[in-house]
Amino acid sequence: MDSKASTVETTLQNPKTPIRSPPKGRDLLDHLEAYLAKRDGVDKFLKISRYATKIILASSVLPETLSLTGRLKSFESSVGLSRKAFRLGKFVQDINALKHSHFGSKQELVLSIVAGGGEGLYYFVEQFIWLSKSGLIDGKHSRNLQKISAWAEFIGYMGSVSLKLIDLKGIAEDEACLETSIEVAVSRGIGCLEEEQRLRKLREKKLMKKLSIVQDFADGLMALADIREGKGSLSAPLLVSCAGLLSALISTHKNWVSC
Repeated sequence: MDSKASTVETTLQNPKTPIRSPPKGRDLLDHLEAYLAKRDGVDKFLKISRYATKIILASSVLPETLSLTGRLKSFESSVGLSRKAFRLGKFVQDINALKHSHFGSKQELVLSIVAGGGEGLYYFVEQFIWLSKSGLIDGKHSRNLQKISAWAEFIGYMGSVSLKLIDLKGIAEDEACLETSIEVAVSRGIGCLEEEQRLRKLREKKLMKKLSIVQDFADGLMALADIREGKGSLSAPLLVSCAGLLSALISTHKNWVSC
């Protein structure tokens, strides 16, 4: 399960901070090299591979007796274990994000602790799940660890979505102010190129924030399925796999744009 491509870093950022964009005219291979040089870049590539495979398996496109089905299951399991190894020490980023963040209100402080603390605990526990699945720790602890991990992840997403909705409200207010300024400038025949550029960047950031919220809901659905141990209609393998692929594509896009 993935938590978010640097979710807490995205969540805790000031809503007035401009969105980063890759330089125009950048060579595709140079961009790809920079993207894959990052841990999150490789992790998201693996995530897409894993959930695309899970969709094929869950949709029953291939017969169970086909040898390819067994190889795909083995591949999916191996990729899942590899992704856990990529998260070693990643909980430190959540601690640092909380430590260096500035909060505008007590509500933001509480939600940030919930979001960052939930995600940090999730990444921390995932390290022990990896050790358990790798055989270094007795496998009897795996189920309890997975429960703790799933709950921490789910709670973290609740805090993350709440924070992003607050950010989205702030962005909408800034957008309305800029639109009013541009309308006044146009009516007076005054140039407003700088304001139009700021408005364009603000709308891009608004779109990215909305995509990030959709990603959190998709990841939250997967965390809920883990909590319920695959029981219930919301835990259907095909639905959860599609949610995983959607989350992977959104996080890949966010990381690609910011790379």
